[in-house]
Amino acid sequence: MANQTLSQSHRSLVPARLDRLPWSRFHWLVIVGLGVAWILDGLEIQIVSQAGYQDSLGLSNGQVGAVGSVYLAGEVIGALVFGRITDRLGRRRLFIITLGVYLIASGLAGFSWDLWSLLLFRFVAGLGIGGEYTAINSAIDELIPSHYRGRVDIAINGTYWGGAALGAMANLYLLSDNVPENIGWRLGFFIGPLIGLAVIGLRRHIPESPRWLMTHGREEEAERTVDDIEARVEAEGKKLEPVPDSKALDVTPVPNVGYIQMGKIFFGQYPSRSFLGFSMMVTQAFLYNAIFFTYALVLENFYGVSKAHTSYYFFPFALGNLLGPLLLGHLFDTVGRRRMICFTYTLSGLLLLVSAYFFHAGLLNATTQTIFWCVIFFFASAGASSAYLTVSEIFPLELRGQAISFFFALSQGAGGVVAPFLFGHLIGGANNPNPDRTPLSWGYVIGGVIMILGGVVAWYFGVDAERKSLEDIANPLSVSRSSTPPAAAGAAAAPA
Repeated sequence: MANQTLSQSHRSLVPARLDRLPWSRFHWLVIVGLGVAWILDGLEIQIVSQAGYQDSLGLSNGQVGAVGSVYLAGEVIGALVFGRITDRLGRRRLFIITLGVYLIASGLAGFSWDLWSLLLFRFVAGLGIGGEYTAINSAIDELIPSHYRGRVDIAINGTYWGGAALGAMANLYLLSDNVPENIGWRLGFFIGPLIGLAVIGLRRHIPESPRWLMTHGREEEAERTVDDIEARVEAEGKKLEPVPDSKALDVTPVPNVGYIQMGKIFFGQYPSRSFLGFSMMVTQAFLYNAIFFTYALVLENFYGVSKAHTSYYFFPFALGNLLGPLLLGHLFDTVGRRRMICFTYTLSGLLLLVSAYFFHAGLLNATTQTIFWCVIFFFASAGASSAYLTVSEIFPLELRGQAISFFFALSQGAGGVVAPFLFGHLIGGANNPNPDRTPLSWGYVIGGVIMILGGVVAWYFGVDAERKSLEDIANPLSVSRSSTPPAAAGAAAAPA
């Protein structure tokens, strides 16, 4: 393979050719092969959130929350490390490596013998999943045509809840009296690796992102990759219209971007977009990790639901989270990103405030509390998924993986890592016959207000990225638009 040097310029139609493709089996391959990352994450967090290991290892509620926080801390570090590597070495290498890290660590968690061994294995599993987020989001957004990018990205992020439902289904048996207490939760940690092994072969058939190849001096390989994708589409009997030369980009590959230059791009060239990405990621991370990691503890401590039966209440909760992105996702491509993000964030925050009042007043039971969660997260799930879409598409291609990792790390550090630990302590000690509802009620109020603020920020700082090419949303660092009208080039390169 002959690679072009970084200084060599070339004209490329790769992005335009990818964006004009009709939907095909190739795009389903991308969804199935890469989208499993979110299913695995949902499965992992569900296994942990039901805390089947709590009694076996003698853990307090606060320590259960710490297990969740350590996993999220691993995701943060994994995203930062692998995010930079995926921008340097490509998407394809990384989504194979990160899956391997996850498979090994998650399997080892099933052999944990005390709190510290469990924390170690969960941390390493988090490293793998954090790396998955950066490589997978980058690859999906760069391979899916612009007309479908929003709904596809949001729907794939929503499949997290399919994995969570699978974990709950497994726990119905694994945490029941039919399985020894010290065995069931261990078996649960082996489910994810089994699923991951099944998709490794599938990922081998997904090519490197042609957009990444184009901007890294490998134009010939990028063209061959697009040729192959187009051949797959045409083999299905679909006719492809030629792409006019006016859509060509003048590409001059640039060296790898250093941290100082990256900071200047994020906060100098795109300050409002950086503020938008940070606020969206922090608010959804705080809400989700606070509720999801501790929902089983709430059902057990405030509503007297047994540990084995919490899964029954989780299924409708997961269904609402899954249906939100699936049913609302297309509106992010039609009604628009900014409007839909503001709507989903604000409405879910308001509904959480209402539920906090009813919870504090003692007017809810396990069923009505679950109904509230279902409705709240029907909207919050679509909004949270759009946060990952937003940070992936509003920055230059050469920084896509690092942008996802950077804002993911900030959000999890500011909201995600703190939330499970905080809410675990707000719930109080285990086996308390009359737990105080006030601390947790205020926790729900904080979560609701944070989500509303996220919606307001999205309304004023949001980017109308629907149905636009990634290169029109944020001009790649390596692209000169001399072949396009000046007005279009200026609009594409301008910060939000």
